Amino acid sequence: MVADMHAVDKKLLEILVCPLTKGTLRYDADKQELVSDKAKLAYPIRDGIPIMLVEEARSLEDKA
Repeated sequence: MVADMHAVDKKLLEILVCPLTKGTLRYDADKQELVSDKAKLAYPIRDGIPIMLVEEARSLEDKA
């Protein structure tokens, strides 16, 4: 049995960047998102696949 089927591969996280800013992303395991602090966007991860489309991202400014 796989310990965490929804974990993002560390190597993948190293090469993925925010499509808007080209900046680094951090992985939020609880929300299953890749977060761009620079763009204030969170990209969803669905079925283990990061959805790296700006129009699919959730704005982090909504919580301010």
